[in-house]
Amino acid sequence: MSDSRLTAVLILRDILERQIFLNEAKSRNAVKDNGAFINMLLLTTLRRLCYVENILKKYITRKIPAKQKAAWYALILGTVEILWLETPDYAAINSYVECAKKLSGKYVGGLVNAVLRKIAAGRQELLNEKSQPFFPPRFRELLHKSYDTRTLAAIENAARQEPPLDITLKHGATFPAGKILPGGSVRLPNNGNISELPGYGDGNWWVQDFSSALAVKMLPDIRNRRVLDLCAAPGGKTAQLIDAGARVTALDISKKRLQTLRENLERLRFQTEQTICADAADYLENFNEEPYDIILLDAPCSATGTLRRHPELVHIKTEKDVLTQSAIQQKLLTAAEKALDRNGLLLYCTCSLCRSEGEDQILTFLNRNKRFRTVNLQQSLPQELQSLADDNGFIRILPTFMEDCGGADGFFIALLQKVSA
Repeated sequence: MSDSRLTAVLILRDILERQIFLNEAKSRNAVKDNGAFINMLLLTTLRRLCYVENILKKYITRKIPAKQKAAWYALILGTVEILWLETPDYAAINSYVECAKKLSGKYVGGLVNAVLRKIAAGRQELLNEKSQPFFPPRFRELLHKSYDTRTLAAIENAARQEPPLDITLKHGATFPAGKILPGGSVRLPNNGNISELPGYGDGNWWVQDFSSALAVKMLPDIRNRRVLDLCAAPGGKTAQLIDAGARVTALDISKKRLQTLRENLERLRFQTEQTICADAADYLENFNEEPYDIILLDAPCSATGTLRRHPELVHIKTEKDVLTQSAIQQKLLTAAEKALDRNGLLLYCTCSLCRSEGEDQILTFLNRNKRFRTVNLQQSLPQELQSLADDNGFIRILPTFMEDCGGADGFFIALLQKVSA
């Protein structure tokens, strides 16, 4: 297991120093053995990172030199194992001392040993501490632009929890277990190999968070309607559109992600009318074909709403990322008009918690473009979900929603209609 811990140290270093997502960091470090343990260790660490760093700063009086920084990551992971994973103290301490020696030199081993022993001795007091921040200050400040302190605290608490697994069933398919959520998604414990679940090989369902699945359900009857699915990969919403009877053109800029989309649709026995690899803005700005009845813009965004699944993003996303994505969203919204038929529908959604990528983005667009109107989504929602709609008729979902059964991804949904040419 010590080799797994060494790999975990290297992955954590990559995430925090290269500012990359966990999956990319795992790919860079070629995780093969003990993947489940490494994943659990890193996700727990990323959810507890702010508090762990506060702990370590109490025990370490001098700054660790940059060339020995790997020892800092070993200390972080060692603290997490001792406090939350119930690893025997001697196993965690000895393993991370060896990791630190291997990566930072033998002289730093003594520091790691001494600090982890103090943490083990103070375990109960540290676990009982009421203030255990999840958000680093920079990320908290980013979200504070959209939410008050009480709401932020609730989001922070929800984000610490491991999310369940939500699936979307094909029309007519059933699943032998799970909780049926409002809107029809099925919620399962996230504790096994997805491909081994009943019906996977038969293509009866696909993985899709409740929030993401809700967007397409806000459309009216789309049978035989021509739909352009922008930024379509990996294909969850594409599958929903096809399952509802639409004639779908799926577009994405990434060849690799489009290959994933094709593989996902093949398992489901679904097929698009057309799949296009292109930059969405270029495609829309140069559009000269028959306009579409519906455009789905699942816009590129900061993805801050997925912090339950990707806790690393609170440590790597900045206001600059939000501003960059907001500019892209604005460009795509403006360009989409050309490809949309009169009275056509534009479904816009993002998995961002930031209002600048949701409510503010759409209100700004409507203010600048009088050829569109808002379709109020409240009446399209099941009774038990109507509280998700705001006064504008937009849908805002926070990670705190349905927290008693696992929460949800943060999400924003708006439906617009083009009322004049």
